[in-house]
Amino acid sequence: VYVYPDKDTQSTLEDVIKHSPYSLTGALYCNDQEFADAAAQTLRGTAGNFYVNDKSTGSVVGQQPFGGARLSGTNDKAGGPHYMLKWASPQAVKQTFVPLHAVGYPYMEK
Repeated sequence: VYVYPDKDTQSTLEDVIKHSPYSLTGALYCNDQEFADAAAQTLRGTAGNFYVNDKSTGSVVGQQPFGGARLSGTNDKAGGPHYMLKWASPQAVKQTFVPLHAVGYPYMEK
């Protein structure tokens, strides 16, 4: 936990971004929702998992995928829904069983 004077808020956020080669987990605790939104946006690349006003330990597999970034890992989010995409090539396939008789859309008729 690092407590800083209010006047140093912006420079402290910038220090978090610049000074750590690791970014496994981060947390922000505050009472001001506007500040929480702005700070979370500023710090978005500083941790693999980022918590706002919540404990930063004990990720629940399947609910809070876990993985770090920078020197803390590749941010693969083990246990998450996108983990398998690391070894796959996603493809969307759409098949229609009813023959198309027209390809126009109503807005094209005007």
